Amino acid sequence: MTTTSTPRFRSPLHLLEQSVQRFADKPALVTSTRTLTYRDLDTEASRVAAALLAGPVDAGDTVSIYAQNRWEWLVAYHSALRAGAVVNPVNVMLTPAELGFVVQDCGATAIFTSADKADEVLTALADLPHECAVIVFDEAPDGAIAFTDLLSYAGAGAPVIEADPKSPSTIGYTSGTTGHPKGAVQSHEAVFLNCALTATMHARTSDDVVVTALPVPHVYGNVAVHSTLLVGGTVVLMERFEAAAALGLIKQHRATMFEGVPAMYSMLLAELAASSSELDSLTRCTVGGQTISGATIDKWESMSGAPLIELWGMTELSGLGTTHSAHVPPVGGSIGVSLPGLEVRVSDLEDPTRSAPAGTAGELMVRGPLVMLGYHGNPEATAEAIEPDGWLHTGDIATQDTSGYVYVVDRRKDMIITGGFNVYPAEIERVISAHPDVALVAVGPVPDAVKGELACAYVVATPGATPTAEDLMEYAARSLAAYKRPRMIRFVDALPTTSTGKIMRRELIRIDAGPDADA
Repeated sequence: MTTTSTPRFRSPLHLLEQSVQRFADKPALVTSTRTLTYRDLDTEASRVAAALLAGPVDAGDTVSIYAQNRWEWLVAYHSALRAGAVVNPVNVMLTPAELGFVVQDCGATAIFTSADKADEVLTALADLPHECAVIVFDEAPDGAIAFTDLLSYAGAGAPVIEADPKSPSTIGYTSGTTGHPKGAVQSHEAVFLNCALTATMHARTSDDVVVTALPVPHVYGNVAVHSTLLVGGTVVLMERFEAAAALGLIKQHRATMFEGVPAMYSMLLAELAASSSELDSLTRCTVGGQTISGATIDKWESMSGAPLIELWGMTELSGLGTTHSAHVPPVGGSIGVSLPGLEVRVSDLEDPTRSAPAGTAGELMVRGPLVMLGYHGNPEATAEAIEPDGWLHTGDIATQDTSGYVYVVDRRKDMIITGGFNVYPAEIERVISAHPDVALVAVGPVPDAVKGELACAYVVATPGATPTAEDLMEYAARSLAAYKRPRMIRFVDALPTTSTGKIMRRELIRIDAGPDADA
């Protein structure tokens, strides 16, 4: 495999200009509408940056990006950095009201979006207390700027801007499951290091072709793309995930990697069961975002012949925090070890200053250069999240063995308390997902007058299969203690997901469910 020299910069600001020196005419990004070389990306990002500085953006401003995956998104991202701006990648699933809050909170002076979102963006931002230019990737309506005008800018090129590695690079907003979302401010160093360390742990090289549908506004999607561009690989970027299309792209481009979340692999396996596809080019794949069952990993590795590398991360880390090294045999059920330079420990649930004994569940905590600078304009939330000695609360319940491998139990906030017992949905999901008639499963709480909450499993059946609630409850009883078993099974056609494909457990109770059964 081809090896490359190690870059010496510490910011995503210079990633493209460094890569273009080594891989100028090599394909960097492939989308359904266009293939761009490294030179193309570099040239267009520089031209748009100059246009931004000549127009609505000054160095130090914040620039938002609100659109689906597309090549223009990546150009906008790098042009904003080159203009000396802080980038605010926005989840495209946010409502106009939520978008308005984010743009006002971060003070963005420009926002990139697509034609299908342009009218609602203009409406959502009409009452902002500050000016924010709307730049549209496609045909621009009145009151907006056409992206093509920036691409054809004929003025002087963007100046070379040097950024303090410790200064803000990105503001990534959390999902906001309670109250308003919080903007995690990530430094240039944190974003770059996450890409570099991810590339190192996953043994990425310029020979790699990576297929992904992960949303680039999300830190996992961003790192999947930029850790590949950092080493001169090629990214095949899907606008949205669709299983058959993903398998087709893997075959067409002889992809060496696919990157996704657990639900994507379940859908890929269901598609493979109904058709055939060539996956022999894959050398390794990655999965993160939520816990994944061992059965799903085994099925994928058997079907693809490629190891499936588990990882864990969060917005407040600008990407990954733990993963497995591509050259080390994986430890089943573990999310791996900490990235180099990052400290990871499991703290006592009652006293975060104390570490829990090996093998005992506690809260996963991290410390090091990948940790966010804080929540934008919210010192109170920052103080709650980061201890005075720098340890970040992740909100994940985990255990750690004596070798440093971490095992996530579940999200602390997703824990179900039934009859005084703590029940973790992920544990139930891992068991039920191993049933051959189950394509997807998610577990959430339903209220109960006696026990407070009951665990309900929402199941999407494998195509052609007709499992019964009794079958699945009996299956779960073989592996789970009585208090951990689901008390209800509901069969549904689909599960609510985020833009990354992660299942939204808190939305499960809103499902217009099919037949259900009580245990």
